[in-house]
Amino acid sequence: MKRLPAIGITCYPTQGGSGIIASELGLNLARCGYEVHFITSSLPLRLRRFDRNIFYHQVEVVSYPVFLNPPYTLSLATMMSDVALEHHLDILHVHYAIPHAASGFLAREMVGADRLKLVTTLHGTDITLVGQEPSFFPITRFVIERSDAVTAVSRFLKEETERVFRVARPIEVIPNFVDTRLFRPRRDPERRAELAAPEEKIVLHASNFRKVKNIPVVVRVFARLVEQLPCRLLMIGDGPEKRTAQVLADDLGLRERVTFLGQVEEMEQVLALADLVLLPSLHESFGLIALEAMACGTPVIATNRGGTGEFIDHGQNGYLCDPEDVAGMAAAGLELLRDEAHRQHMGEEARRDVAERFGARCVLKDYMALYDRLLDGASGLSG
Repeated sequence: MKRLPAIGITCYPTQGGSGIIASELGLNLARCGYEVHFITSSLPLRLRRFDRNIFYHQVEVVSYPVFLNPPYTLSLATMMSDVALEHHLDILHVHYAIPHAASGFLAREMVGADRLKLVTTLHGTDITLVGQEPSFFPITRFVIERSDAVTAVSRFLKEETERVFRVARPIEVIPNFVDTRLFRPRRDPERRAELAAPEEKIVLHASNFRKVKNIPVVVRVFARLVEQLPCRLLMIGDGPEKRTAQVLADDLGLRERVTFLGQVEEMEQVLALADLVLLPSLHESFGLIALEAMACGTPVIATNRGGTGEFIDHGQNGYLCDPEDVAGMAAAGLELLRDEAHRQHMGEEARRDVAERFGARCVLKDYMALYDRLLDGASGLSG
């Protein structure tokens, strides 16, 4: 009988997609009996409750006058190796290449490559943005090549990684996933009344408010929608472009129609209350928030650049538009918001497709199979 491997997971603990997927992966692995150790700078948002088989190790960064900046990468590597040795970890699974894969590589070398394997999952901007910075390009390519296994969350990201970095290491596509038991259609009239008037349609955008998310277009599309029918825009998240959105909403006379909610932990509830989700990013490596909205039965209008086309079938379970096509997105939005039967049908199609292809259990099997292949024959797993 084989024992299940012990997994160490490192991710950014913030609201971004990589941290969410890493947290959900760990939670689902723990429910399957895996021992999961999170090694991060702070507790990830979705781990703020007790779960059996989940353990948390906070990375402490030492400040010393000679350092211009605290050496987080080295502190993380040390913590990874300490946890791996103390708790007999079999795999370090790091999410986002920089700096987590670099720290994982150092930790594996400290522990021994025969005792610890390194899995790196690429999520998007670690390849399309950060990794292409001249100062990070060589180390990003190095840690991808030196990982024991590499996964990407979409075919688009796999192909982009191979094109830009010309790596020889095989990259396996394991897509993002969603817990369809949690993200599901639900009616909550009282909660909805807190966010919008009964006659208003709810349009929603959620992101980290960076330039790639194309925030001004969200506001401009909404401006066209509100000219035709009563609606309210909910802006969820925080980041450098938030102020830009606020100023533009003021300039267009929309401030009373736009609500900035900041970070929201229970996204499954808010997404289910929305009538439409707008995601006009300049590009998306996957687009997790779109997947979560679709699981809630909420139609999505998303960018046609990147990985969104791998789960959105234009005109069937959502809409794909050029991120600069304000008129096209507004037309699709009005079509959905004016025709409740059409909107509901598209939401049902989206929900069914997500449940069949991107449910947590479906994708979890791919990660478990990867772990098994990686550790096949390792003496530490025989029993």
